[in-house]
Amino acid sequence: MIKPKGSRSSHKVEGRFSRRGKLRRAHEKPVSQSVSMEQFKPFPGFGTLATHEGQDPEKWTSRAVVPPISMSTTFKQKAPGEHYGFEYSRSGNPTRNCLEECIAALEGGKHALVFASGLATTTAVTYLLKSGDHIVSMDDLYGGTNRFFKQVATRMGVETSFVDCTVIDNVKKAMKPNTKLVWLETPTNPTLRIVDIAEAVKVIKQKNKDIIVVVDNTFMSSYFQRPLDFGADMVMHSLTKYMNGHSDVVMGAVALKDDGLCERLRFLQNAFGAVPSPFDSFLVNRGLKTLHVRMKEHMKNGLAVAKFLESHPCVEKVIHPGLPSHPQHELAKKQMRGFSGMVTFYIKGGLKEASEFLKNVKVFTLAESLGGFESLCELPSVMTHASVPANERDKLGISDNLIRLSVGIEEEEDLLQDLDQALKAAVSISMYPYHQCSEGLQ
Repeated sequence: MIKPKGSRSSHKVEGRFSRRGKLRRAHEKPVSQSVSMEQFKPFPGFGTLATHEGQDPEKWTSRAVVPPISMSTTFKQKAPGEHYGFEYSRSGNPTRNCLEECIAALEGGKHALVFASGLATTTAVTYLLKSGDHIVSMDDLYGGTNRFFKQVATRMGVETSFVDCTVIDNVKKAMKPNTKLVWLETPTNPTLRIVDIAEAVKVIKQKNKDIIVVVDNTFMSSYFQRPLDFGADMVMHSLTKYMNGHSDVVMGAVALKDDGLCERLRFLQNAFGAVPSPFDSFLVNRGLKTLHVRMKEHMKNGLAVAKFLESHPCVEKVIHPGLPSHPQHELAKKQMRGFSGMVTFYIKGGLKEASEFLKNVKVFTLAESLGGFESLCELPSVMTHASVPANERDKLGISDNLIRLSVGIEEEEDLLQDLDQALKAAVSISMYPYHQCSEGLQ
């Protein structure tokens, strides 16, 4: 039984769960047959790469098994201008190098660069362009990326066209002679739409092989999706989320195979200096060691929550790529090795019901961000995507009753109990029979 937080400690959810943690109800909507954990197989050797790549004890005179935190800002040189691989910590740091090597391996790339945040990574990639260049971007994406392209990149003279990239023909039509970069996000934030990476890359490179294709892989992590395998030039992460997985570091990364692009990004990393600290690099490097363990639990719990919500009478609609009800379910199974803990759903009602739900959760925490071991929930329309104009949110389906969940690794039964009690408190279904609630409150 869950132990509620704070002043709500007197509230309990009693007697509605079987041993398997499923609600016993007289009136249930049919549950679609979603995928099972056994249907997806991880990339071969992933856990071994995460544990050992970039961590060679031979790098250190002490032969430390765990890479030490190199806090020094400067390094002794053997002669003027002759150093031992490091000169100043902004330009290169031993602890940061370990992390970058590990990320490159996990993404199937040759290089990786880390930055002080996900948006710092987006900034570095955009700085590869010049005034007069054009970007084609997915229209449904992280609110901070939307804001950066519209309010910051425009000051550089870089124009961005936002289109629904799930329709590949839209990408083709949006490209111009001055298009230099295509920014994809899949699954998208927060409506979990899926872009066919391979098809998009094919169309883009047919138009102009020099256009850089970037895929934001934050929602999947390297464990479930590798965009470079489908022809993308770069894969970007907010390491703050699943890759670190502990909600205690803000950082971003980009991985790639091309030497020339890497050299240009390495210059920018040093030139504008948005680099993470050695201590933060150590924390993310440590977080990667359990990525393969954590993501299995996120997937298991995420699927359980999605199936549970899809059957709940207070829920209007559930979006999760692992459900057959998702319009791109088959593409998701083809492109991804599994699913993360991201679940989006529409509660019956509007802003009032959504707000009440979010105020009544006990195991879930009302907070922005995602991908940590703890379960989080939020209302994108007034939180993570508040900077997106209202008319655009409406077009994208980001309404006031859309709730985004980042399902953590707590016990499945406790998560389901919490969702059930919060939904009932929000929609007041105790006042109505289940069959009336399933039709919407009158």
